[in-house]
Amino acid sequence: MRARELLLGFLLLSIATLAHGVQDRPAFENSLSYRSFYYSEGSFVSPSELELIDGKFPSDETHYVSPPNSLRLKWRSQSGGDWLMTLKVKARYGTADFSGSSLFFWCYSETDLPADESPLIYLKDVNDEGTPGIRLIGRQDKLPARTWTRIKLPFDSFVGPVKETRAPQFDPRGLGRITIFQGLDDGKPHTIYIDEITVGDDVADSRNGPTAPTGLNAKGYDRHIDLTWTPSNEVGLRYYKIYRSFDGKKYTPIAIQKGSTTRYEDFLGESGKTSFYKISAVDVNYDESPLSAEVQAGTRALSDEELLTMVQEACFRYYWDGAHPMAGMAIEILPGDENLVAVGASGHGIMALLVGLERGFITREQGVERMLKITRFLSKADRFHGVFPHFLDGRTGKIIARFGKYDNGGDLVETAFLMQGLLAARQYFTRDTAAEQEIQKTMTSLWRSVEWDWYRGDSNSNFLYWHWSPDYGFYLHHPLIGWNETMIVYLLAIASPTHPIPATMYYTGWAGQSERAVQYRRWWSRTTQGDHYVNGNSYYSIKLDVGEGNGEELFFTHYSFLGFDPRDKKDAYTNYFKNNRNIALISHAYAVANPGKYVGYRDNSWGRSAGINAAGARAYPRDDNGTITCTAALASFPYTPIESMKALKYFYRDLGEKLWGVYGFRDGFSLSEDWFEDVYMGLNQAPIVVMIENYRSGLIWKLFMSNAEIKPALDRIGFQPDLENKASANR
Repeated sequence: MRARELLLGFLLLSIATLAHGVQDRPAFENSLSYRSFYYSEGSFVSPSELELIDGKFPSDETHYVSPPNSLRLKWRSQSGGDWLMTLKVKARYGTADFSGSSLFFWCYSETDLPADESPLIYLKDVNDEGTPGIRLIGRQDKLPARTWTRIKLPFDSFVGPVKETRAPQFDPRGLGRITIFQGLDDGKPHTIYIDEITVGDDVADSRNGPTAPTGLNAKGYDRHIDLTWTPSNEVGLRYYKIYRSFDGKKYTPIAIQKGSTTRYEDFLGESGKTSFYKISAVDVNYDESPLSAEVQAGTRALSDEELLTMVQEACFRYYWDGAHPMAGMAIEILPGDENLVAVGASGHGIMALLVGLERGFITREQGVERMLKITRFLSKADRFHGVFPHFLDGRTGKIIARFGKYDNGGDLVETAFLMQGLLAARQYFTRDTAAEQEIQKTMTSLWRSVEWDWYRGDSNSNFLYWHWSPDYGFYLHHPLIGWNETMIVYLLAIASPTHPIPATMYYTGWAGQSERAVQYRRWWSRTTQGDHYVNGNSYYSIKLDVGEGNGEELFFTHYSFLGFDPRDKKDAYTNYFKNNRNIALISHAYAVANPGKYVGYRDNSWGRSAGINAAGARAYPRDDNGTITCTAALASFPYTPIESMKALKYFYRDLGEKLWGVYGFRDGFSLSEDWFEDVYMGLNQAPIVVMIENYRSGLIWKLFMSNAEIKPALDRIGFQPDLENKASANR
């Protein structure tokens, strides 16, 4: 039965892939910055010349194949000089491998570019294996003037002047860098435009072009218009092209959307503005369909409550529209490897689904269907003493050891995040129907099967350990010692009805004071402040009870507290609602003080936490590279509602053109580097949804805490009521 299900799943996924579009993977489509492309770098040696903006590839809005921009390459090659421009293709975490036999891209030149005047190009993979250089325009005699020409460079054409110079070790599947560099020193000024850089194979010409998309709808929000349309079932769809008009007469192409997505967010930048839209479909041969029927919508001012709902719904879509089609679970990063299912992010996402149900983003029937898919997938997926790995293949449920050979087993932390979500959902799906009873039964079985005590290593251990491998055992030997994101692991391990650990391990492990615990904290935080778990220092006049340094990254205050309600209670060290609030306030104060003098740090623009390009992600000068991660401030709503609302409005109203997309806020940005990350992370979108809801209604806190196993575990640990800080929880 299992083999039949897998075969059917593969067939369905293959059909969906064919219908949704081309197998080409883009190395460049568009730049979010209108100045330059962030993932590039260039240099030149005089007397040669090369146009650079901030040391990067300039972007251009006047010439493009796919709107709104292309890359502009402007140079003069002189004798004795040199220049080069590099695109960092695989700079993003989670990017899937390329497949295909050739590199394709479009080129445009205002004048003819003869072959001898063409720059050269070479490639490198992620292992730094490279190819020889060949002409950028391949074997063409010239690049004709004022015509977009699609260049094809087969990977096997990257051969030097003698056969031995070929680089057999280069692996195009791991294409990492594309470098264009100086050719012959003709001394002439040249400008070309490059767009739609992809890796793929030749495709047969289609007999008929694509048909016009149908079902286009437009809905206005505070500053943007949300466009949706009916998915196309046509084979060979490359992308949709979005057209906008402000008078209903003159239409301009403004963007593209990949063929597997039927939604686009058009940011108009102000309320009370009306616009008109049509869209087209573009196939693998770049043939374009007729335009769709016209729709129109207008923006309108939203209240604070409406803004919160808008953000929750958009971020929720990551776990609804963006989920793996067979597993129903969260992908690690989008766009990225579409089969890399993230276990911990899926736990967060399950709680986001509950919010979506309560807020009416989906129906209960839809939610039940999705939870059945998730729980059935999990019940057959790889586990190691009941513990799931960090990543699963969404097609098969088999482990993906993405972090190396020693990562081929159970990940206790990611499993705890998953269990936190499942336990909250178990308290939600309680109706007396066959489907909801199955969901409950499967969730309970998964929860009871986790062998938390196995991950002690031995019965005398004071710590739980992060990983265990069937081949390497506890080789990584990474103990779970707080303060960090792993509090929920100890809480659930103590609460387990089948494989519990002693409650004393909360104090010997999580809050341990032993020499090993102290040295561990010093090792990763590089400070003695908080190395004994307790802190007691003040930062920006804000006292911190617990935490290394000034509290570290803000996701520490989110991941363990999506379900676990820290209000009105304290252990021997602190009230964690108060402590989390102070960490968030310290992070906010750090942004206001802005010791690194980064552009954009201020009262309404703050938040240091793990994310793409976030460096150390702590509110320390040494770990700060000018990047703000959106989830940091937005998932802190229960702790800092005033400061978080200011950030939400600034991120959306001032930066929304670059920062707002189909899944809500993109992962992060740096105004100092004019950088906006065009990806979303599974671990970061759900905390925004869940913690805003905990601020608004306490829904997920109520569900998780209502599990019969939780209060007795807290009692065994020694949590006590904290009425003194009760009022402050509603700050």
